[in-house]
Amino acid sequence: MADYNVKTVKGRFAPSPSGRMHLGNLFSAMASWASTRSRGGRWLLRIEDLDPQRSKPQWSRWIEDDLAWLGLDWDEGGTQGSGDAGPYMQSRRGEVYEECLSRLVEAGYCYPCSCRRADLLATQAPHQSDGRVIYGGRCRPPQMPCRCEPRRGEALRLWVRPGEEIEFRDRVYGRQRVDVARDCGDFIVRRGDGAWSYQLAVVADDALMGVTEVVRGHDLLLSAAQQIYVGRLLGFEEPAYAHVPLICNAQGVRLSKRDGALGMEELRRRYTPFELLGYLAWLGGQIPVAERLTPSDLASIWDWSKMPQTPTIEIK
Repeated sequence: MADYNVKTVKGRFAPSPSGRMHLGNLFSAMASWASTRSRGGRWLLRIEDLDPQRSKPQWSRWIEDDLAWLGLDWDEGGTQGSGDAGPYMQSRRGEVYEECLSRLVEAGYCYPCSCRRADLLATQAPHQSDGRVIYGGRCRPPQMPCRCEPRRGEALRLWVRPGEEIEFRDRVYGRQRVDVARDCGDFIVRRGDGAWSYQLAVVADDALMGVTEVVRGHDLLLSAAQQIYVGRLLGFEEPAYAHVPLICNAQGVRLSKRDGALGMEELRRRYTPFELLGYLAWLGGQIPVAERLTPSDLASIWDWSKMPQTPTIEIK
């Protein structure tokens, strides 16, 4: 399992530019930034714009402006791509993904699939609340390795060996053990229209950008096992994981851009940067009451053992 005491720490925030960030996005960014800075590490910003239909350039610029307003600075990445591990926008990293996919195909781990629903969702981070469906194996060949060439319009799906267990330790939720075939099933690595899947792209990016710690929402906890599985097939070193509790509305529903959750435009009207950062730190259990907090103050007090495991209700 990943070593949480590595000397060189590199964290990352990897938002999708499909809308203005909301409180839940900021909560993950805050936790990742504070965890990285508390250990003197480097923090990168990667724009996950795999899906051209949902991603817009103006959202990328607003993400950067909102992070800068809050005081969460990054050492590399963003739309300007400063740093030596770029490009830092997934839409510009096709050659990287092509090389990784070729290795999987040549090893016989992939097979063509003509099923459509999961194909359409493959570029998106697979939140468990989105109704994750485990693939039934309709297109799986009778034996592996597979040497079948995909026809026009067919996706490529990764074969998951039966009984393959992935074990890892999450900073917030502790030891995890996942039977990938049973709990996740074979999953798409490239869509039928040629778009790259989230599960392949994020593994390649984290490994080749030197990310040592992935911090994100609890609804992506199961995805960690899939990504570790892909990374091991490619010979990559796995990062440490920390999945933070979700920020929910008063009805207990996960905040989402699609549902018009409390966004940065409204948050910037209600709060100063230090007030909002203090509020986020309070939601994360770092301080007993919500009060003004500077970024440096947050980094100096950050303690993962204080992070709650239960969903946090957004206070309107």
